[in-house]
Amino acid sequence: MSNTKSIAIGAAMLCSVFAASTANAATTLESVKEKGHVQCGVTSGLPGFSQPDDKGNWTGIDVDTCRAVAAAIFGDAKAVEFTPLTAKERFTALQSGEIDILSRNTTWTLTRDASLGLNFAGVNYYDGQGFLINKGIGVNDATELDGATVCIQSGTTTELNLSDYFRSKGMEYKPIVFDTSEQTVQGFAAGRCDVLTSDRSQLAALKSKLADPSSAKILPNTISKEPLGPVVRQGDDQWFNIVKWVLFAQINAEELGVSSANADDMLKSDNPSIARLLGSDGDMGEKLGLSADFGYNAIKMVGNYAEMYNRNVGPDTPLGLDRGVNALWTDGGVLYAPPVR
Repeated sequence: MSNTKSIAIGAAMLCSVFAASTANAATTLESVKEKGHVQCGVTSGLPGFSQPDDKGNWTGIDVDTCRAVAAAIFGDAKAVEFTPLTAKERFTALQSGEIDILSRNTTWTLTRDASLGLNFAGVNYYDGQGFLINKGIGVNDATELDGATVCIQSGTTTELNLSDYFRSKGMEYKPIVFDTSEQTVQGFAAGRCDVLTSDRSQLAALKSKLADPSSAKILPNTISKEPLGPVVRQGDDQWFNIVKWVLFAQINAEELGVSSANADDMLKSDNPSIARLLGSDGDMGEKLGLSADFGYNAIKMVGNYAEMYNRNVGPDTPLGLDRGVNALWTDGGVLYAPPVR
């Protein structure tokens, strides 16, 4: 037998073994049910998005996104464990199966979507990159930052956006690169840089961590689009659909006026859209491999999108962020979910 023929037969056998093992492999939903919880990758600490308190209790929009998935699957929003990850670690942790969902203020881009073996399951916060400056440097616009020293977190889209922006404006800058957002804000606070750049929501969070937040300000410029949302591995459409439609259920709930406070009363609604959303009519949950009340559980236990937004990053929180583009499409924003039908 020639070496070429041997190699061809060996390759065919390996393909057959791989195909068989893939076919027999447990789905993500099966694996999650077996261990009894969703494993969620988050930041090591970013107020408003994923932050542990001194007792290890996590809060934030990204945390709530994972809790809603747990509620939809188990009827228990607490059936989730959190894995803190740096920006450099996050994709490897998801690719390797260490986590089931990455919900870590992660920007949806073509490269990440098409070359990392990952799927973005929606957007839970529309953002854009901006600049936080020390008021002492006397700058009021990003076009005045020529020659600035800029603190930046490695492994993020902000590095590339920063380079593009300064090049397009014919300006120079000196990057000071850190591994984590905590290190980045510490570098800024210590005076190692004039400017800190990141997503505007993250700048608000990091500004709130300063000893004197009034000493800094966020410039009005937004230099990029940063759609942030949960990420899953490619190759498991059922899991992709579950994560996606739990988020869509929360957005639809706000639009339909369904909240954690009135979800029980809304079970009696004669509005067909509400009945399908909460599972009192139709087989929407079955289509996802979940119980009929998956939407009800997510909304009752975690809340609709407005509740999630307002308690974590809204005007009455330390971040104080208005809804802006994150308002529903009916209120002048871009938040829009496909119908549950």
